[in-house]
Amino acid sequence: MTAGAVSSPLPGASPRADTAGRPAGFWRDLTSVAIRALRQIPREPEAIYPALVIPLFFFAVNVGTLSDVASFAGVSDFKAFQIPVAIVFAVTGVSRASALVVDITGGYFDRLLVTPMHRTALLLGLMLADLALVIALSVPVVLLGYVLGVRFATGVAGVLVFLLLAGLWGLAFTGFPYAIALRTGSPAAVNSSFLLFFPFAFLTTTFLPLDALSGWLATAARFNPVTYLLAALRALIMDGWALTPLLQGLAAIAGVGLVSFVLAFRSLRSRTSRR
Repeated sequence: MTAGAVSSPLPGASPRADTAGRPAGFWRDLTSVAIRALRQIPREPEAIYPALVIPLFFFAVNVGTLSDVASFAGVSDFKAFQIPVAIVFAVTGVSRASALVVDITGGYFDRLLVTPMHRTALLLGLMLADLALVIALSVPVVLLGYVLGVRFATGVAGVLVFLLLAGLWGLAFTGFPYAIALRTGSPAAVNSSFLLFFPFAFLTTTFLPLDALSGWLATAARFNPVTYLLAALRALIMDGWALTPLLQGLAAIAGVGLVSFVLAFRSLRSRTSRR
């Protein structure tokens, strides 16, 4: 063989494969992250059961102790009035942020960053799994209400819109725990992120309608996005297709989602820029 000649492959040998990573596409990356997150959920029941048991417990306690008080405030069906509260407690703060912290501390997240995977898909895929999870968590609460005699004035379509609004609210709030996870990489910090919801949960129409509140509590409730979310969910059950509360509920979800998503994706950009 002369110098500079290129040797041909041996008979029967296949050409050398190009082992360099190639982009799979945004949607493929998004689907891969979401499916992995969904597959992990059954392995972590301890993260799911409290999100369902605790709201149902408070629902039973509130209905059992405050029904008479609510009737004096003009609430004709306190069970229907409380079902949205149980839903909001069930879906708020439920996310895969704790699993993201495990990936960060274990080095898996850093390994993903050396692949051609779209960076936004790393977070959006987890959020897509969260949306499916929070809608699934809402179903048992709705079924409990049905067993107790709660009926939707808007029918089956209203039930579907109710579940969608609950899912969108849960999704809107997930940006906060993800921002904390990406900024700190701390399991303790992520677990405490639910504390952000406490002011929203109690400075609102959790127990009584807005007209029955007074003083500083009424003022705080009027500026609380959860007030308008609860009004939209209650309207679907008790009032029918009332456009104003539905639009106000969607606006409240969009406002919270805008803030949380900006924080989450800025945190993602900050963490990925270090690599």
